Amino acid sequence: MAAIGFTHVTVYGDDLEALVDFYTDVFDMERIQAPNLGAPVRWLRFGDRQLHLVRRETDAPTYHHFALAVDDFEAVFDAAEERACFDDALAPDGGYPLYRLPDGTVQLYLRDPAGNLLEVDRPDTSALPARIDAYVTDRSDTHEQSPEQADATLFLDPELFARADSEGSADSVADGSSGDRR
Repeated sequence: MAAIGFTHVTVYGDDLEALVDFYTDVFDMERIQAPNLGAPVRWLRFGDRQLHLVRRETDAPTYHHFALAVDDFEAVFDAAEERACFDDALAPDGGYPLYRLPDGTVQLYLRDPAGNLLEVDRPDTSALPARIDAYVTDRSDTHEQSPEQADATLFLDPELFARADSEGSADSVADGSSGDRR
């Protein structure tokens, strides 16, 4: 037997509606019906994946996180700036927590209203507007990369974003489809 994918990620927080607002506003996720699990929960959909929000009064882990690939990095960056939700602890020298991997992928670190850490990823930073690109820190400048490490990538399907860009759909990024939500 082998795992063929993941269905959802679960994050905790004490204010579920604040979390719903954050993920629907910043990432355009869709609220969907959740079953009665005996605890307050909210389920959100992005592509064919889900984000489960569970009410629990507990501190958010410091570094435990999940990552989302986005089709409009600039819009997410602007929404994060408006909400002041950048993870300042991961920002170099008072800048933004914004990094470029050796393969050109951009990574941005945010905190949701419950303090959960999330990473926002987009391949090919060459399309970033200059106002954002000016704040990017190259991981290769801060950490020496071997040739093997320089070849590492977060995006194992290099055509995924090409398909999404040509079809204009965030859903196709999340699930590799043509964006049909049926």
